[in-house]
Amino acid sequence: MIAVSIPAAEAQAAARSPDRAHTVFRVEVLCNGRRHTVAKRYSEFQALHKRIKKTCKVPDFPPRHVPNWMPKVLEQRRQGLELYIRGVLYHNKELPQDVLDFLKLRCCQQDPKASSSLAAP
Repeated sequence: MIAVSIPAAEAQAAARSPDRAHTVFRVEVLCNGRRHTVAKRYSEFQALHKRIKKTCKVPDFPPRHVPNWMPKVLEQRRQGLELYIRGVLYHNKELPQDVLDFLKLRCCQQDPKASSSLAAP
């Protein structure tokens, strides 16, 4: 079983241009009792969507909002991305390698009817 949540979104300054910040979403992944976290930008979710939308069932992708630094907009985006990735997991019994790579999983049994939320151990 794979479960995901996105509990936080954090602004990070760009290394080469400190005045330009971007948002990083913390994606928590639970697979067969093992939990890890991956950091992803909105553009990485968007790239994943473009790669998998023709080969598997995907929900609507959350739109890009500007300005993305507003707390209310960031929270809406975080929720939208969380619903999106949970929907991908729910609707696809066999996940494409792109999804496994995105979540940094080598191999994991997927039960599409299992809950996609992280439960406290």
